[in-house]
Amino acid sequence: MRLATFNILHGRSPADGRVDVPRFRDAIASLDADVLGLQEVDRDQPRSGGADLTAVAAEAMGAVAHRFVAALSGTPGATWMAATGQEQPGSAAYGIALLSRHPVASWQVVRLPELRGRVPVWFRGRRRPVLVTDEPRVAVVADVEAPAGRVTVAVTHLSFVPGWNVVQLRRLVRATAPVPGPVVVMGDLNLTGGRPARLTRMRPLASAPTFPVEHPDRQLDHVLARGGLRATGPARAPALALSDHRPLLVDVELERPVARG
Repeated sequence: MRLATFNILHGRSPADGRVDVPRFRDAIASLDADVLGLQEVDRDQPRSGGADLTAVAAEAMGAVAHRFVAALSGTPGATWMAATGQEQPGSAAYGIALLSRHPVASWQVVRLPELRGRVPVWFRGRRRPVLVTDEPRVAVVADVEAPAGRVTVAVTHLSFVPGWNVVQLRRLVRATAPVPGPVVVMGDLNLTGGRPARLTRMRPLASAPTFPVEHPDRQLDHVLARGGLRATGPARAPALALSDHRPLLVDVELERPVARG
């Protein structure tokens, strides 16, 4: 089973600044993922031509189950508010998605702790901190009925604010703690290197630099696991014709069949 996570930058290519839906469809198809997590996903946004990028990705990969979860309702940078989960179909939204070629037995949405107000953050290349605000963060969790047994997969996009992403990651790990296993947590965690594994005590299944796309020098995107799941080969982070991140792919297998009622 191939797992993949990809921060898609709402489908935009840094090379030309455009969202080309056929190009996005081809990029998703090239991953050949069985379970895919997407971050920075648009639905009905003017900047991406009003496309439902989750539906486009589902068709491209042949997903039988998929779920888009909005973090924001409205248009980022203009008029928006924190999503509530009660947004009407056809309304502009922005968030994350989980897609699967295998059936999904159940879904769960986890709203992560929200950072309120402005906080100082140091950015590379700047001599002084910048006061920033963050957007709401969310996770989607699916019980995937893989051929060898059920695997619980959580997808998220954590805050870029140092420390607050740690709070959110620990909240997500607590939400999945009651699951007997195996469990996968993947997404753009905005944490580098081995920190996510140390913080969660989960095993990293994929190690490769994913950001920035042209000359990646750090790994912000991760695939972590708990329970009887192992990688069957090295991870890959191919450069595609969109986003400022590279996708992260890894092939995995269950160490033994797992059956849960």
